Amino acid sequence: MEKKQELCWCGSGKTYADCHEMIDSKIELLRSQGKEVPDRDMIKTPEQIAGIREACKINTAVLDEVAKHIKVGMTTEEINTIVYDFTIAHGATPAPLGFCGFPKSVCTSVNDQVCHGIPSEHDVLKSGDIVNVDVSTIYKGYYADASRMFMLGKVRKPAADLVAITKQCLLCGIEAAQPWAYLGDVGAAVSQLARKHGYSVVTEFGGHGVGVDFHEEPFVCHVGKRKTGMVLVPGMIFTIEPMINMGRKNVYVDAANDWTVYTEDGSLSAQWEHTILITENGPEILTY
Repeated sequence: MEKKQELCWCGSGKTYADCHEMIDSKIELLRSQGKEVPDRDMIKTPEQIAGIREACKINTAVLDEVAKHIKVGMTTEEINTIVYDFTIAHGATPAPLGFCGFPKSVCTSVNDQVCHGIPSEHDVLKSGDIVNVDVSTIYKGYYADASRMFMLGKVRKPAADLVAITKQCLLCGIEAAQPWAYLGDVGAAVSQLARKHGYSVVTEFGGHGVGVDFHEEPFVCHVGKRKTGMVLVPGMIFTIEPMINMGRKNVYVDAANDWTVYTEDGSLSAQWEHTILITENGPEILTY
């Protein structure tokens, strides 16, 4: 009884009985049944969630700024400049800059580049290109992460369809991320839709926990089996970011820079990403 009246470990100011007791009890029951459950540090506190929300607002604004200016004829280095200048002007920091030696403030992945494309003054966007702009922001110590696809000029229907279906894959994955569901449900939803349209899903790279650090547990695979994997608990924050290939799923990392990932068969690839919060009422998109 005494513990029930103690303040909750999450810092909400509520008693433990009125806050996390029920969630913690359910986690322990699932653990006793052999289920994979999150550690407590994967469950964000109200203070952390509030900070991550603010980082996500800036992250969304950065992508909106890119959307205003991206056009045929500009270089991916110009996109990098937009991201850096806008982020710094809003009191935040581009998370990719210097991360494990990454040299730029954003990832720009064009056509057959799957992810981690490095902006360059030599890469000029052409009519017909599809490009993923992946923005990550640090604000007051909290992290946000999201990406969008952009279609430049006159894009052929197969490429436009890939972009559209990949976004639907993201939304299906988010819809599957219900409280007390499983990470396998997310992967199953994404891969089922992608394969229905004849596409393949990259498995070497995926979503991840985010918020207090750039990359946290859990790893979010976009292929999975329903009712398997880690249980999704209210308070968890992670990205869902399916990378969908028009051809085979095989990829390779460019040996010249040790970062940029390409489709092995040269086929087009698309990716959309959101940071989401698991709430008791369902998944909430924080990067809108």
